[in-house]
Amino acid sequence: MSGRKIFNTIIGIIAAITVLASMYVGLTKPYLARSAGGGGWNNDNSVTQIKARGYIRIGVYGDLPPYGWVNSKGKRVGFDLRLARKLAKNLGVKPRFTQLTGNNRVDALNSNKVDLVLANFTETPERAKVVDFAHPYMKVSTGVVSPKKAPITSEKQLRGKNLILLKGSTAENYFANRPGIKLLRFDSETQQFNAMKNKRGAALADDNSYLYAWIRKNPQYVVGIRSIGPHQFIAPAVKKGNKSLLKWTNQQIDQLTKTGFFHEDYRIELKPYFGKRIIPSDILIK
Repeated sequence: MSGRKIFNTIIGIIAAITVLASMYVGLTKPYLARSAGGGGWNNDNSVTQIKARGYIRIGVYGDLPPYGWVNSKGKRVGFDLRLARKLAKNLGVKPRFTQLTGNNRVDALNSNKVDLVLANFTETPERAKVVDFAHPYMKVSTGVVSPKKAPITSEKQLRGKNLILLKGSTAENYFANRPGIKLLRFDSETQQFNAMKNKRGAALADDNSYLYAWIRKNPQYVVGIRSIGPHQFIAPAVKKGNKSLLKWTNQQIDQLTKTGFFHEDYRIELKPYFGKRIIPSDILIK
């Protein structure tokens, strides 16, 4: 066999081995061959990778006092923001915030725009199919606010009337299946509360915990229905399959609960808004 034939034979063997090795890796470790955009798991937002990059991307609200909003000095503040900064500090990284609405929290995780959502996110069976929820830190139920001059105190009174809701909210999920109620859906908290003030609906339904805060600044309204529908829980959320960040977040929530962080967070951020109507045990997980 000539030298050239021997060379070509060796090259052919190397090429065959390379192809077989690539096929083996693709079959045994398919996540290496798929990007997040292709629907496969991407490890870029694991705890290890977040520490390596030096910051964690957290989705928060920007217009929902007292949970997450921008104050007059341009700083993001609120109950969820104190939690977000505490988690970032405990992880040893800086927080980077992305402002979300009630309707894009799931998409922000699935498109890898954020690593963690802390935007007053209520856990539901439907949402749990597409994101992973960590241990909860608050309990909540839907409430209904209306003008004091025309209070709504029962669901029956809503029939045939306009009810203002936030798109993607648990209130929307509940009332979507209730008969005879006309639903007006809005993209943001600001839009829905402005619609209430502009008398576009007879009432507004949302999580009761911040309806209490809202009427403190808007005393011409009342929470006529304090609780309707099932009691639910608010929790951090990560992208579906991100077991690393989910495990770490669970550990943090458990530890912060034991050390009293959430009671301190409540005292600083929520109590000034709730006054004496609400006490910590009404909404915090023991």
